[in-house]
Amino acid sequence: MSLTKEAIQLITDTALEATGKALPTFTPTAILPEGAKVLDLEKYQEGRSRFRGTYSTHALADFSDYVADRAEAGARGFINQDEMSCVLLFNLGTTEEPGHADDRAVLKLKATAGYAAAQAISDSRLSQKDLSDWIEDWHQYLTPVDDEGNKIPVAKAIAAVRTITVKATSESETTVGDTSASRSAMDQIEARSKETLPAALQFHVVPFEGLTEQQITLRISVITSGSVPVLKLRWVGEEVQREAIAQEFKAVLENAIGEAAKLSLGSFAA
Repeated sequence: MSLTKEAIQLITDTALEATGKALPTFTPTAILPEGAKVLDLEKYQEGRSRFRGTYSTHALADFSDYVADRAEAGARGFINQDEMSCVLLFNLGTTEEPGHADDRAVLKLKATAGYAAAQAISDSRLSQKDLSDWIEDWHQYLTPVDDEGNKIPVAKAIAAVRTITVKATSESETTVGDTSASRSAMDQIEARSKETLPAALQFHVVPFEGLTEQQITLRISVITSGSVPVLKLRWVGEEVQREAIAQEFKAVLENAIGEAAKLSLGSFAA
C-alpha cells in the first residue's frame, strides 16, 4: 500500500510532536511540525540566554561611566572622527571565538548651541540687521577685534554693522595726441561706517560637551556689488580647527575609558 504525500507529512509531524526534538544550540530551540520550523524558546525562559542591547547617548561622561561599569574582556570601540561618534562592542569576540557583536554602547556627541550657531552662520550671506541681531544674541561669547587685533566693545561693533554705507566714485582720464587718443575710467566702491567696523569676531565656545573651549575666528567681509551691503563671515582655519577638535575627542575618550576597552579609529560593520 502506498502512502500519499499528506499521509507522510502527518506521520512526520506526529513523530516530531511526540519526541519534542530539541536542537543542540545555546539558546533553547526545538523542531516543530508544519515544515520542521525552528522556534526560539528564549521568550519562554525566566531570563534571557545572554545579555545584549544598545545603549545610546550624547553625553561623553555617561558613555564613559557605562563602559567602565560594563568593562568586558575584549571590548572594542571604533571612533568616527568625522561624525564625532564612537561605537563600542562588548561581545565582539575573537577570530577563534567570535561573538554576536550585538551588545553595544553608542556615543554620538551633540554640538552645543554656540558651536551649531558658528557652523550655521559661517559663509552665509547676511544683511546688516541679520548680522547685528546675531552679534546681539551671542554677545556674551563674542569679542570683536580690528585689523590689529585690538578689542572693540560689542555695542560699538553692533552700531558699526548697522550704519554701514556704500559710497561709489568714478574717475575718468583722457589723453589726446596728434594722431591718437586714449581714455580710461575707474569706478571705486567703498563701504564705510560711522563706527569702527570690526575686522573679525572671536567666538569663544565649547564645541561639544566634555571638550575644552575653542576660539573660532570669524572674519567679516562686506560685499558691495548690490544696492545694499551684504556681509559674510568666514571661519578662519576651519578644517584645521575641526581636525584638532576631533583629535581632542579621541584623546578625552581614551582617558575617560582607560583600560575598559581598546579604541580604534574607523568603523566596524558586524
